[in-house]
Amino acid sequence: MRSTHSQDGAVVLDIRQGQMFNLNFVGSRILELLKSGSTESVIVDQISREFGVNSDLVENDMRDFLLNLKKCHLVEDQEPDVAI
Repeated sequence: MRSTHSQDGAVVLDIRQGQMFNLNFVGSRILELLKSGSTESVIVDQISREFGVNSDLVENDMRDFLLNLKKCHLVEDQEPDVAI
């Protein structure tokens, strides 16, 4: 997987399947935090603080986002965290 981040979000290229995905700014930030090795709980706290959103909402939305990334084979399950 390759990604390019900008102020508008990110473009992610799945090299194995030759597919491109566009992420909004929040999705881009989550992906950056995942790549840096942050745990899901740290990411929830960080996104909640950065964007002024309730952590319960961030947790639910991030869970959905990660499920979509997994379905597209952009991240893999690894206990207890997600790996890029």
